[in-house]
Amino acid sequence: MLVSVVIPIYNEEENVEPLYSALKSVIEAEKNDYELLFVDDGSTDRTVQLLLPISKQDPRVRLLQFRRNFGKAAAWAAGFDHAGGDVVVTIDADLQNDPKDIPNLVALIGEYDVVNGWRRKRKDPFIIRRFPSIIANWLISRVTGVKLRDYGSGLKAYKAEVVKNMNMYGEMHRFIPAVASWYGVKIKEIETTHHPRRRGKSKYGISRTLLVTLDLITIKFLQNYSTKPMQAFGPIGLLSGVSGFLINLYLAIEWFAGNRIGGRPLLLLGTLLIIVGILLVGMGLLGEMLVSTHHEGLRKPLYVLKTTEGKN
Repeated sequence: MLVSVVIPIYNEEENVEPLYSALKSVIEAEKNDYELLFVDDGSTDRTVQLLLPISKQDPRVRLLQFRRNFGKAAAWAAGFDHAGGDVVVTIDADLQNDPKDIPNLVALIGEYDVVNGWRRKRKDPFIIRRFPSIIANWLISRVTGVKLRDYGSGLKAYKAEVVKNMNMYGEMHRFIPAVASWYGVKIKEIETTHHPRRRGKSKYGISRTLLVTLDLITIKFLQNYSTKPMQAFGPIGLLSGVSGFLINLYLAIEWFAGNRIGGRPLLLLGTLLIIVGILLVGMGLLGEMLVSTHHEGLRKPLYVLKTTEGKN
């Protein structure tokens, strides 16, 4: 069985060589075949210069280099697209995830479709990293119905068919287990080792909590209405339109009775509700048209590759 390990990497020159050495040590002790896909997300330091000789010397290593920084979701998408393994593992490049946990996750693939790492003893500052993560994990679990204790963990394992052709954007990489659950996959969460960051700087902060919240709204909408958008917009549109019609019907009766209605705010409200209702129903119809013509297949990629180095 071939296992593809996808490593998004951005300005981690201090961690590149120790990370490769740790991964190499783990995969050489395994019976499975491995390939390592380093996805450089537009690094501006010496990350690429350090990875190039590694990719040329080790046939198990491939380097995908972006032309600019596209974000972690795009880096994962590139890794998934180019992975040739039966199992795909993701791991962060900051050496806080322990490569020694990879075999434990891979061993559960088959019985499960997705195995999520749980940083139970997380070695990050509480206020700016762990507390927002606790809130985000609780919120994501409640909204999506997929209860995990560590959505933000970069260490995960998937059957390849789970992540192939998955549409990635924004902070979507956090929600892959929740999105995968729509297809009826079996998910397992196991405890993994977490180390403090010893080299380099974290690329994440408390500001990402807002981005996660916005993407969570998108995920919830897609979860419930991606194939039936009329059910999202239609009821609200009909309620608005009918309410506006009844208001204006009442005002029409008043007008026929000889009462003046031209200056009444109720007339503006009724007209506005009718217009809003028409727009919402129209949006629902447009959404149904896009779904029926497989608009998903027309999406543009989230990244542009500059080069790929290593064995194909």
